[in-house]
Order: sequence, then C-alpha cells, then structure tokens
Amino acid sequence: MIVNRRSLYLFRLFSDLILINAAFIISAVLAQSWEILLDRYYMFFLLVGLNLLWIIFTNVSGFYSDFHSRNFPFQFVNLIKETIAQVLASIIFIFLVKEDLFTRNFIVYYALLLIFLISLRIIVFRKTLKSLRRKGKNIRNLLIVGSSDVGRKFKEMIKSNPDFGYNFVGFAADTENNGSAPDVLGNISELESLIEKHKVDEVVIAVTGKSNDFLDEIIKVCNRRAVRTHIIPDYFKFLSSRFQVSMFGNFPIITARREPLEEAHWRFIKRTFDIVFSLLVIIFVLSWLFPVIFILTKLTSPGPVFFIQDRVGAKNKKFKCYKFRTMKVSSSDPNSKFKPVVENDPRVTKLGRFLRKSNLDELPQFLNVLKGEMSVVGPRPHAVTYDEVYGKIVDEIRLRYNVKPGITGWAQIHGLRGDVPDEEENIRRTRKRIEYDIWYIENWSLTLDIQIILITVWQMLRGKGMGV
Repeated sequence: MIVNRRSLYLFRLFSDLILINAAFIISAVLAQSWEILLDRYYMFFLLVGLNLLWIIFTNVSGFYSDFHSRNFPFQFVNLIKETIAQVLASIIFIFLVKEDLFTRNFIVYYALLLIFLISLRIIVFRKTLKSLRRKGKNIRNLLIVGSSDVGRKFKEMIKSNPDFGYNFVGFAADTENNGSAPDVLGNISELESLIEKHKVDEVVIAVTGKSNDFLDEIIKVCNRRAVRTHIIPDYFKFLSSRFQVSMFGNFPIITARREPLEEAHWRFIKRTFDIVFSLLVIIFVLSWLFPVIFILTKLTSPGPVFFIQDRVGAKNKKFKCYKFRTMKVSSSDPNSKFKPVVENDPRVTKLGRFLRKSNLDELPQFLNVLKGEMSVVGPRPHAVTYDEVYGKIVDEIRLRYNVKPGITGWAQIHGLRGDVPDEEENIRRTRKRIEYDIWYIENWSLTLDIQIILITVWQMLRGKGMGV
C-alpha cells in the first residue's frame, strides 16, 4: 500500500536500465573505440541480453523490494550480486563468439561503472524521495481502525518510514472506551465524521475478533467517503513474515508461509550443489582423514569407528546418520534413554572431545548427503528420542521436516548448538534454535547456503562446534 509503489518500481527499473546501457557503451569506448564497437555489431546482442538478465535477476532477488531498498548496505550487497551475474554473462558471451578486442578491460570498466552509477542512483533517489515527502508532496492521510498491539505496531512502521508517503492522523478505537491515549481520535461509531474532519485518504482496519458485519459496516462508511480501505487479517499472528497472497482461479488465497524449496528448480539447484560439494569434501578431505581417525580411534578407545544413529529426516522419515564415534561404547547406544550431551560430558572420549570441538565428527554425514538423505546446509537432524522431547517444547517442530536436514545450519552458526545442563535455559535455546531453523526454510537461497558454509569453516578453524 506504499503510495505510488508501482510507479516507483518502474522508475527505478527504467533508470537502472538506462544506466546499464550507458555503462556498457562508455566501457566499450574506453576499452577500444566507438568505431570498433559499431563494427562489432554482435556486441549489441550482448547488451540486449544484459538488459533482460537485469530485469529477471532483480525480480528474483527482490532488488527493488520496498523494504530491501530502504537499507543501502543490504542493497549494495545485492548490487554486487547483480553485477557478478552481468560479468559472468559477458564473459560467457565473449568466449562463445571468440571476441578478441572487448575482453578484460571492457569487463572491468563495465563492472566498476555499473556499481558506481547504480549506487549513485540509489543514493540520489532515496534523498530526493525523502525530500519530496518532507515537503508534503503526494502525502496521504492515514487513519487506523483499532488501537490494539497490531494497530500500534503498524503505526510505528508508518511513522518510522515517512517516505512511504503517509501521514498518520490517529486511531479510531474499536471500543466505546477510547482511553487516554492522545492519538485516539474517537471510536468507530464516529468513523465517518473523523474521516471528514481529518481529511482521511486511506483507512487501515486492524481489529481482531469481529464479525463480517462489523467489517462490512466500516467498509461501507469508507466507500461513501471514497476512502481506500486496507485490512490487516484477523489471523495475522498465525502468518510468518514470508506469507504470500496469490489468486487461485477467482479466489484470493493467503499462504501462511512461503518456502522457496517448494519449487522444483530450486530443489534441483540445491541438490546439484550438495552432490558437487560433497564429492569434493570426500575426495580431498575424507579420503585421507578417515584412515587417520580410524587409527587414532582404535588406539584410544575400544569399539567401532562410526556411530550410526536413527535420526529424523525430511517428511519425518527416519534414516541412518553417520558420525565418527566420540563417546564410550556403553554410552553411545542409540536406543538409550534421552540424555543430551553437554560440555565436559564424562561419556565423551579424549579423542571425541577434539572431534566434537573441531566438528570433524560430522564429516561422515557427507555420505548421507550423497545418498540424498541430508543436505550440506539445513536444520540439524534430531535423534528420534531428542525429537520426541523437543516436540513437547515447540509445536512448530514439524515445519523442519519440509526440507532435508543439514550438516550445518543457520541456527548452528549463531551459537545454538547442542544442549546445556540447565533445563530452563535448554528450553529457551531449543525454541530459539527451531525459530532459526524455520527462518532458514522460509528465506533459503543458494547464496545463503554458501554464506553459512563459509561461516561454519571459519568457526571450525576457531574450534567452535556446530552439530548435535
């Protein structure tokens, strides 16, 4: 409902397309000359392709998202990603057509100019828009029906983002008791007079537990006054931050949470990455590390090298999870009573302490990844007994089963690893860990996976554990 949202999007997009074309031509002229560029007419096919690529990639990444565009550092990182895509496309095209003049210098000039020009556009656009809003240009008066927590949170968002184009005039309380709050202008029975008195342009309905007749009456009042009406759903508390509104035939459907890995092409990309990455780890790391750990395990503790345990995977299916054994055999029975491993646990062997601290005990799980039971990145798989206990703490635990479990994950790189002796603290950490897991599922991207892997490697070098 941002004022002129579509117009602002189109303005930003077309401005950037103009800058892309300018950066391309300037780079070509600096690298060679205008005459040579005209002679190599096929370079203009590359230019058309780069324009199309920009449109597609910016829509996929949310580059022009109203909220993402508010944070310049965030948008600058996205700009770097878009520029990398442009550079890679240029390199592939130049290689395929065997171009020998517009090569390294041209690509470097194009990348630098693109980053500079679009960064400049972002800064100028934001400052100009804020200036226009401050001067009262295209500002709409907004009234919120309902002064509950939802309504007040919405008010705070409007007040903290003046460039959305709204001037908050006040609340119309949904009860006869208006309270003493100075921003409550009256109650709903006075809605029509409040709209007229404060010259309200748009109304947001943020009330809960009311009948359809109640909403119909408010909308009728707004329609009589030609005021645009928006509704925050009564079931707002059940929606995730990634909910999606779409049309199913002639019916509007609100999906409570959007999960990128529901799409087949993203699952294919993630699976391809898992296979390639796992093969590299197995060939270059596990192939020589396994004999070393095998010998050390046999010398320091009787029992098998591997610890194989039933764990809960995608779609709530059980699978055999592989780890290097880190505990004494009598204590590592997978059917033993639930007892989480904590710091300085006496059941852990001396070699096991090192393996757990360095995360090397998790390396055999790359075999699970190759088998398709796990992913490199995802929510950590729980042992069956753990899962039963955690399920009593967090109702939403089954949402984790929508994706394959991972060797490392978003929760793990944020320090939410394993359990602690204190029961209350353990419950808090469990809730937080599953909250982070659900956030990862709703916000998955390949670049996020790569980021988590890099942070995990860094934490491994620092001796921080990651698994359970």
